[in-house]
Amino acid sequence: AYGIGLHGTVYQVNKWDPKQFDWDKKLADADYVGPTCQYCHMRGGHHNVQRFSTVYASMGMSMADRGAPIWKEKRDRWASVCDDCHSPRFAKENLQAMDESVKDAGLKYRETFQVAADLVKDGV
Repeated sequence: AYGIGLHGTVYQVNKWDPKQFDWDKKLADADYVGPTCQYCHMRGGHHNVQRFSTVYASMGMSMADRGAPIWKEKRDRWASVCDDCHSPRFAKENLQAMDESVKDAGLKYRETFQVAADLVKDGV
């Protein structure tokens, strides 16, 4: 997702320009033109990439646990990374959009599975 998103595109276009990405600087001191994977996933020097992961099931976005209180802290921590560069509303709206995408994908999966099951019943 990063590679085809806006952040990944900015990185691909500018990664060789030392004015945009000075790889000699420590990440904490970096003032890159866009975030790298490390900027978001290793924020604050944490080497546990999963700490700021956007894996949907672990973010409370699967149909079973969508919005469950156990995931609130992880979702809030994820959103706080976006707040470094974007408005607080940005992360909230993107999490909501991802929730809806997961819901829509789940519906499409079930529809597709039903079509396949019906074809099997018909002997196809």
